[in-house]
Amino acid sequence: MLELVNIHTYYGNIQALKGVCLEVNEGEIVTLIGANGAGKSTTLMSICGIVPPRSGEIRFQGRPIHHLSANRIVAQGICQVPEGRRIFPHLSVLENLDMGAFLRADAHGIKADLEYVFELFPILAQRRHQPGGTLSGGEQQMLAVSRALMARPRLLLLDEPSLGLAPLVVKQIFEILRVINQKNGTTLFLVEQNANLALKIAHRGYVLENGRITLSDSADHLMVNEAVRKAYLGL
Repeated sequence: MLELVNIHTYYGNIQALKGVCLEVNEGEIVTLIGANGAGKSTTLMSICGIVPPRSGEIRFQGRPIHHLSANRIVAQGICQVPEGRRIFPHLSVLENLDMGAFLRADAHGIKADLEYVFELFPILAQRRHQPGGTLSGGEQQMLAVSRALMARPRLLLLDEPSLGLAPLVVKQIFEILRVINQKNGTTLFLVEQNANLALKIAHRGYVLENGRITLSDSADHLMVNEAVRKAYLGL
């Protein structure tokens, strides 16, 4: 579904990604793990067109997208849940969800998807008229995920969804991500510093170090890889 081929991305003269190659197959959960500053978020920003690569190619469904604007990439079926949630704090929960469906015109489908996200996160249904900024951190993360789902993406990108949240809330959100993949068929590409959590729900994983992919394998194999266990699992 998604393929990055020899991606080099820069911030000015500083090179953040150095020949990154990876792929995500339809129906998978794939995780990208690595330390702070390794280039994980930059990888997602390159896919989304926020920080376009200087060289290399990004393909979605076999077609190059690295030359497209961010809104056109969303229209292709890719949507991101950004790090830090970044909901619209002064808009209500409903208005935030409406923003997720901004590019859609199928009123019946939008209504059905709204009911679907309220089934996934009942607390959002209860708080539908409440300003997003008054929600707890966990509720805001639920809203950020739901807003992305309202775009009806084929590929959902998630940047550090566990960041700053209580362990019980993180566990709940990761279980919902598994449901989204298994029952809805949505493909997930997950960037996460909590490697233990990410590998538990993923099918495959990549390790990114200093802008380069240094290791790739099934999630199960990465969980028992000695280097991964020492560097990222604290074992």
